[in-house]
Amino acid sequence: MRLWESNSLAKRDHLRSVGTRQSPVATQENPHHRGHRGHRGAQGKVIRSPTQIAYNSPSMTVAVRSFAKINLGLYIGAARADGFHDLRTVYQTIALHDVIRVSVGRGSGIEILCKDPRVPLDSSNTCYRIAELVLEELGVNGRVSVEIEKRLPVQGGLGAASSNAVATMVALERALRKKLSGTARLRIAAEVGSDLPLFLVGGTTLGVGRGEEVYPLADLPSVPMVVVMPEVGVSTAQAFADWDALVRRGAELRSGGRTNASAPTRAGTGRSPDTTHTTATGENRQLTRLGASDRLFEVGCALSAWLSGLPNTGAPAKRGSRAGNLLSDLVRTGIENDFEKVVFPLYPELRDIKAALECAGSRYASLSGSGSTLYGLFQSRADAAKAVSGLRKQGLKAVATSTLTRQKYWEKSLVVGR
Repeated sequence: MRLWESNSLAKRDHLRSVGTRQSPVATQENPHHRGHRGHRGAQGKVIRSPTQIAYNSPSMTVAVRSFAKINLGLYIGAARADGFHDLRTVYQTIALHDVIRVSVGRGSGIEILCKDPRVPLDSSNTCYRIAELVLEELGVNGRVSVEIEKRLPVQGGLGAASSNAVATMVALERALRKKLSGTARLRIAAEVGSDLPLFLVGGTTLGVGRGEEVYPLADLPSVPMVVVMPEVGVSTAQAFADWDALVRRGAELRSGGRTNASAPTRAGTGRSPDTTHTTATGENRQLTRLGASDRLFEVGCALSAWLSGLPNTGAPAKRGSRAGNLLSDLVRTGIENDFEKVVFPLYPELRDIKAALECAGSRYASLSGSGSTLYGLFQSRADAAKAVSGLRKQGLKAVATSTLTRQKYWEKSLVVGR
């Protein structure tokens, strides 16, 4: 069932403080603010003002868990007219999380609090942006404070910033004791970021379009896993730019008749692209050949069919547990993360971590999103715990956790304190 499809949402030119923000000016009633009174401006236009909430106490605080996600495969398609790329990925929520605490009191404005210096505290923060849009949509005003307790890495490929924003939305609704419609939730989420809508679904979710069009899939069982969080951060925007450069280089090589080329290297490192163990030319032929989009579709359908319990062209395993079959089928289907083709040459240490996960017994290992976090899926909790011990001895920041089903996602992400 389709939950959300982008309708070419325009991005806001700028964000203003809620304390000085006016509701939209229009000659007709704004459909998002029906029932709220306004006054006539100098030219007869209706200027609608936010409703000031009357509180029973000086402030109300709601705390929720903000869960991370991984990508079970990520396929990058052609660039679109809007500057985004067509993507196909299977999102999977996992048990690692941040904690978001939202307080609402008298007054106006939005305040972001976080001890991690890498987290922006201004209007560029996704929590700020989502809070502003929620207040506008509900037609209310108040002093909103969002405290982010960071446990997930910044720029780690686990969707932390997006998850934080959705957790802020959920907590703010509860603090205000007002609810957005399901449609409004998804529209606001997609306006703030491409992977926000998945956190309004949870569990195992198919993402297409630029990632914002999400379809709930039959949930995977809880699978033990190990997550490795390197200190390095990878910019998603830069990863996409490197991907575009790789594809362009492939087209130029074919037209020029050259037979090989180097993949990009991180500026100033002097590291050789040979660490990828493949040539960029071979990758480019695969990425840009005719019918590549059909292959993306087939692989997506194969995995989706497996998740739905339907016949699968990926030759699923016939015996063993469903979790065990999943690990085998991921490998058989050939699902992979395309970002590895441009991230690993720039950060060969990440490729080495993937190899370390595989050597530690992981049945399937991958970069999550554009990285830098990597994960490995294991047959048992004991195997995962043993792998963590070995990886930590190598100086890696590794933690054992598990995938999170949709039901557990919502059960555990509800209010955890006031």
